[in-house]
Amino acid sequence: MSDPNNLADFLDLGWQRLTRGVADRHAAARHPIFATVSPTGQPEARTVVLRGASRADGTLEVHTDGGSDKVKSLRASPRAQLMVWDEKAKLQIRLSTSVTIHQGEDVADRWKNVPDGSRIAYGASPNPGTLIPNAHAYTKLASREWFTVLTCHVESIELMQLIDPHRRAVFKANDGWVGEWRVP
Repeated sequence: MSDPNNLADFLDLGWQRLTRGVADRHAAARHPIFATVSPTGQPEARTVVLRGASRADGTLEVHTDGGSDKVKSLRASPRAQLMVWDEKAKLQIRLSTSVTIHQGEDVADRWKNVPDGSRIAYGASPNPGTLIPNAHAYTKLASREWFTVLTCHVESIELMQLIDPHRRAVFKANDGWVGEWRVP
């Protein structure tokens, strides 16, 4: 068991839970909440699927439909926060990120790895979020042109574990992920 007072061990736990979310579809980190701010200043949060987590690069990867509101919001302000609640570990992970949007030829290699059954999630007519007259008045397109990869460059990670006693720490990329304890 790791030392509960060791910041490096605590950060290791956070990244372990994130990378598990990529590999294990039943892991809590598989479906983080992804929050942005709309071009009109409204907060927006939605559940996404975590497709990549690289501690070495300090990045997370999410795939989305290029016509979605989150892409419009990120074009206006390329920042997002992701949040995971891991019930088993009693751990909340909040990641503040800057986001790079990749589409077209930049993502052709990733599109090849998207299973046929999952491709239907990318591309809809009319665009996602458009007002429609009934629940099924749209067509899914499975379009590579709309397939979008969001690379989230992690700027800070806040971990809060609700075990007895609670503990909370913040780690920032610009200080080498050293971390500092905070009052939970």
